[in-house]
Amino acid sequence: MYQNKITLSPEEILKKEFRIDTRGYRLKEVDQYLDTIIGDYEQFFEIINNLEKEKADLLAENVNLKQELRNSKLSMEVIRSNETVEVTNVDILRRLSQLEKLVYSNMKTSDDKENN
Repeated sequence: MYQNKITLSPEEILKKEFRIDTRGYRLKEVDQYLDTIIGDYEQFFEIINNLEKEKADLLAENVNLKQELRNSKLSMEVIRSNETVEVTNVDILRRLSQLEKLVYSNMKTSDDKENN
């Protein structure tokens, strides 16, 4: 991914040999090579900084998502606990209907007994 931005590999730096003039190494050649190395180091630092920022953003997002998940689980637990205790209108109507059936059936049997 970043290979096209980096000019030199560690192996190339290690194996680099400069030509020697009468006064020593050719200064211009050494300076150009060092400029290339400096450029690579700048790229390395830029890449590292970008990755560190991306890492921090991802960690913050991860923390937010974990908190959201905890809140969702807590909400689900509250809903589930309320479902078992909560009585709906439908439940009340069913119970009322059953009570009416019991009362009316008891009334019929008591009327039948009185008539006999």
